[in-house]
Amino acid sequence: MPYAADLSAVLAARDRIAGGVHRTPVFRCSALDALAGRRVHLKAESLQRTGSFKMRGALNSVLSLPEASAAAGVVTHSSGNFAQALALAARLRGVPANIVMPRNAPAIKQQAVRGYGARVVLCEPTQRAREEAARALCEQTGGTLLHPYDHADVIAGQGTLGLELLDQVPSLAAVVAPIGGGGLVSGIALALREAAPHCPVFAAEPEGADDAARSLAAGARLPQLDPQTVADGLRTGLGELTWPVLRDVVAGLHLVSEEQIVAAMRLIWERAKLVVEPSGAVALAAVLSEPFRARPGLEDVAVILSGGNVDLDALPF
Repeated sequence: MPYAADLSAVLAARDRIAGGVHRTPVFRCSALDALAGRRVHLKAESLQRTGSFKMRGALNSVLSLPEASAAAGVVTHSSGNFAQALALAARLRGVPANIVMPRNAPAIKQQAVRGYGARVVLCEPTQRAREEAARALCEQTGGTLLHPYDHADVIAGQGTLGLELLDQVPSLAAVVAPIGGGGLVSGIALALREAAPHCPVFAAEPEGADDAARSLAAGARLPQLDPQTVADGLRTGLGELTWPVLRDVVAGLHLVSEEQIVAAMRLIWERAKLVVEPSGAVALAAVLSEPFRARPGLEDVAVILSGGNVDLDALPF
């Protein structure tokens, strides 16, 4: 079966969202190069609108809706970053947004969603509760459910990040991105699969939320059980659309511990002078790990700093 997106879908998304998202910068840091044993290119999606890469997929999905569907508004469930992105994307198109968020989502993210004009409905912090609340909102409002990662237009939008990297780092040898639901990794992998087949894409996952690693080991998509990680944006489980891409297209997956995540986050703050949230540090934690350092022939590696929405009252260091 075909995957959720291909290069033509990602190119169309790039045109569709142009002007609505930032072309985020790529930074270098000699201290991180030395620790990684290779040239590290930090793709700062923490500086994207709403503070994460999620704006790409959210805007593409909202702008792809037919006028009649868009008029009734959009609905999603999200721990925070997609919630903020969809709220802003809906405001840019002038349509209502209804967002289900778990009660334990960081306060800064809840406040930001409301600040963009969306209605927030809180639920228990379980996948089932999120999905049930979102379905109820769709029935109440007639709005369209836009899944935060398991949606073709969302995946295509995230893939635009990969195309930007090819322009910004001509010598690009690999990309490492964090994985939760898998929309970011899937979009980049599907874009580069055609645009740069020589450039592998690797996933980085917290040990405390390891459904992707367990799924790869089992050869079948397994549910996220009881995620325990400081990387709150990566506690979701793989989707039906993202699992086949991880299985077939993504070149490999690296697990990292909580200590590695916190250490990488602190390194980015101290050495690169960039504010990232824990989920945004997971890819660097993987690149600094011994298993990744042992990978040969990857001189120029892009690390996706996926978001910068930090709860400053709950820093892990």
